Amino acid sequence: MKKYHLFLFLFIASSVGFSQDKPLNIIMIGAHPDDCDFGAGGTAILFSKMGHNVKFVSVTNGDAGHQSMGGGASAKIRTAEAQEAGKRFGIKEYVVLDNHDGELVPSLAIRLQIIREIRKWNADVVIAPRPNDYHPDHRYTGILVQDAAFMVGVPNIAADTPPVANNPVFLYYQDNFQKPNPFTPDIAVDISEVFEQKIYALAAHETQMFDWLPWIGDYTDQVPKGEKERLVWLGKTRSRPITEIIRKSLMKWYGENKAGKIQNAESFEICEYGKRPDENEIRRLFPMLK
Repeated sequence: MKKYHLFLFLFIASSVGFSQDKPLNIIMIGAHPDDCDFGAGGTAILFSKMGHNVKFVSVTNGDAGHQSMGGGASAKIRTAEAQEAGKRFGIKEYVVLDNHDGELVPSLAIRLQIIREIRKWNADVVIAPRPNDYHPDHRYTGILVQDAAFMVGVPNIAADTPPVANNPVFLYYQDNFQKPNPFTPDIAVDISEVFEQKIYALAAHETQMFDWLPWIGDYTDQVPKGEKERLVWLGKTRSRPITEIIRKSLMKWYGENKAGKIQNAESFEICEYGKRPDENEIRRLFPMLK
């Protein structure tokens, strides 16, 4: 009788798609090619190393993100850089949508693009910027993803792409903006062991890390010439300090002893518009939290 019950359980579990070993589908969305990379690149590496499926989506093609080149030539270079970065991160896919950099608006057409990308990936987790940020493309990417959060499950919206069966958990990347409300680190992930790989992957965005961002930030004189020196410099300039509130979140997820030793972390805030996960669900969706 016990064997029969076990067989029945396995049959029912397989018929509804239940599996402890089923890979998670994670989609990270940014405004530009390199936004996902910085916001959650270390977490993406950890997911990928654990056998889960990670997809990056850039909502614009980055064709305005350089001081001396633009248009189609810039978009082509930045897309190629994104593909190389994706290989270095070890993710499954890096999609660059063909919307102009610096001209993004929260239109219905682009919302439908995002809905389709989330559905095609059958996402369990969606990560995007908060809608309060210095850059309009970042803000509107946040709004677009928020507006997609409920619609991904509505069959008659973007009806050419089947809806998700379960609403994903939607999260925000960490930022430092305080108004109208500061970022809350509901989840914090230790990326110390993969931080160097994250920096190596970020370095694939050469036109951004070593040209555009130093130029617009007025620190081109600080960029080293050699490849090794650039990686060291990038690691120093692209690491985030672990603030008291981030450390508290790390303590929650890793325990006090381990949290005190963590050198590099990425943190995320839960968006109220998607699925509301409890602690057990978060640990299932972020299996590296241990």
